[in-house]
Amino acid sequence: MLAFKPARLLRILCSEHDQHNGAPLYQAVVDRCLKMKIAGVTVLQGSEGFGESAEIHRSRLIGQDLPIVITIVDSAEQVNSLVPILEDMIDTGLITISDVNACRIEKPPQAPPA
Repeated sequence: MLAFKPARLLRILCSEHDQHNGAPLYQAVVDRCLKMKIAGVTVLQGSEGFGESAEIHRSRLIGQDLPIVITIVDSAEQVNSLVPILEDMIDTGLITISDVNACRIEKPPQAPPA
């Protein structure tokens, strides 16, 4: 039986052109989370979307500015300590936070067949 523990899920919605200190924002966020030993971060690139500005972000023949979703999961304490740092890093975007239950699954490697 899996043992789930309370956790917090944070999502950042931004675009691939968003920057922080000359680097892509998503890369800067991943680097910061790594330094903070956050449990997990995944960056997803969307096909199309829009936010509050109602400006469509989509792939074009000439240039593109695709939507990005950065998903972060860890304890409530770790996520809460990350929020003020993210606030300083993000010029435009949306942050959502949800309380979730998480369970890490890690099976031992199987021995090769004899």
